[in-house]
Amino acid sequence: MTTETILDRPMLLVGCGKMGGAMLDGWLRDGLAPELAHVVEPAGAPDLAARGVRVHGDLSAVPADLDPGAVVVAVKPQTMDKVLPALKPLVSARSLVLSIAAGKRIALFETALGAGVPVVRAMPNTPAAVGRGMTVLVGGRAAGPADKALAERLCAAVGAVGWVEDEGQIDAVTALSGGGPAYVFLLIEVMAKAGAAAGLDPDLAMRLARETVTGAGELARLSSEPADQLRRNVTSPAGTTERALNVLMADDGLQPLFDRAIAAAAARSRELAG
Repeated sequence: MTTETILDRPMLLVGCGKMGGAMLDGWLRDGLAPELAHVVEPAGAPDLAARGVRVHGDLSAVPADLDPGAVVVAVKPQTMDKVLPALKPLVSARSLVLSIAAGKRIALFETALGAGVPVVRAMPNTPAAVGRGMTVLVGGRAAGPADKALAERLCAAVGAVGWVEDEGQIDAVTALSGGGPAYVFLLIEVMAKAGAAAGLDPDLAMRLARETVTGAGELARLSSEPADQLRRNVTSPAGTTERALNVLMADDGLQPLFDRAIAAAAARSRELAG
């Protein structure tokens, strides 16, 4: 089933930065008719206009009778106070509002737009840019099964999708998968530096680290075995990998370090949400 068969009414994307742009590309690949796509982007988007997408400089330029089937809010959180009042006249109980704004809770949208407007909050991550994102969703009080199905389909255009029932869990999601790509990139950095410290050419060490991390990630994605078994598959008794894992899995190793890191990020997410 394509986005076009689910959504035969206009789509309004408010904000077309990296994440919004990646999502729009996914919808268009999935069959969304360009003429149904309306984008609000103050900086302009001539490439989108050339593809048949309708681009508006601000919300006041959007046709008042647009009656969108879905509105995706992809603006920076600090601009939300200006966006929501301008968005209110354009939405109704017929319009799904999907927010990917970090730290902005569903109650903010329901208060600003009206309690009858279905709202779904999403936490995507940056691999959406290559169609390999992970997005976690949570629905508001007015979001029914059809609204949730549409939200899932829109997010599935850029990767995998999961749901939580409790919005409070989004803080942990933000800490784990939202920031997760940065942790993986850091892993590549530290592996490469460690390889160089062991005597490898720095460029070769970086290539080895990048290919090893991305290759192992693809193996984990395609394998039916859990991560701990995949680790054991690589670990020969009394071998070199086991010696390294004895360091990484020590009482002061990776697990307690990541426990503290994820807890710190989740705490900051709660602070940002007020």
